[in-house]
Amino acid sequence: MNDEIKDSGETMSNKFLVELSNIGKHYSNGDTEIRALDGVDLSIEKGEFLSILGPSGSGKSTLMNMLGCLDKPTEGEYQLDGKNVAALSANELAGIRNQKIGFVFQSFNLLEYASALDNVALPLVYSGIKAKERRKRAAALLEQVGLGDRLDHKPNQLSGGQKQRVAIARALVNDPQIILADEPTGALDSKSGAEIEALFNQLHAEGRTLIIVTHDNSLAERTKRIVTIKDGKVLSDRQGQHCST
Repeated sequence: MNDEIKDSGETMSNKFLVELSNIGKHYSNGDTEIRALDGVDLSIEKGEFLSILGPSGSGKSTLMNMLGCLDKPTEGEYQLDGKNVAALSANELAGIRNQKIGFVFQSFNLLEYASALDNVALPLVYSGIKAKERRKRAAALLEQVGLGDRLDHKPNQLSGGQKQRVAIARALVNDPQIILADEPTGALDSKSGAEIEALFNQLHAEGRTLIIVTHDNSLAERTKRIVTIKDGKVLSDRQGQHCST
């Protein structure tokens, strides 16, 4: 791959949105060193749709935290859109998370007292966007995910699938470069899960970069690329069944 890049004259930072080089994350437990991540190399192109697959304890959640700038590596380098985020301060990392990464969680992480509209608009508060514009953007995204008639509904008035749609709209509201989803269908029934997968496919077709972190083999197979993690290392990196374009 490196030779191909060199021959085409394309730089690594232009080709890849994400570049992890020899990433390690180590913890001490008494006299024992735990290597949650151990020499991980991973490059992700802009517009890719991939899954990070592994069982509990494999290191996939630690890798997700690295990709989402929620944690910093013990060793190695993480380039996000050409910037070495491993060297950034906590405040700078918070800015990266708000502007470049949209998070989707299994448990939705919605504010129970706030409407769907206000939940989606919340990240824009930290971006300094005025209230009228916040509401306009949030309403447009809720319409996009099929909840245009649920703007004022609170989470306890929504189904699990609808809550996850609100969470996806919130993840999109700052127009991030990456959507990072942690077990996004894990708390849903099969019908709602299929609807969320269809929404992810739509976002991928729009050119967004999607990373799904999961232990679910069948979900992973329906992405374009599967990176399998075991014992803190990349065990395999292959195409999924959704690889045809």
